[in-house]
Amino acid sequence: MSNSPSTEPQPSYVKLAMRNMVRKGGTSLKHFVLTAIGLLVVFVGLAYLTR
Repeated sequence: MSNSPSTEPQPSYVKLAMRNMVRKGGTSLKHFVLTAIGLLVVFVGLAYLTR
């Protein structure tokens, strides 16, 4: 990790991602929900198969 001060001239990846999420709005939220549902289905399926 670099030892840069908190007032760095370039925005961090988190800030860029959050700005992108705000700008795209609904699409990003839809993708997040689909990803969450997909992961839930995978985990439930694995729990069912390995019980």
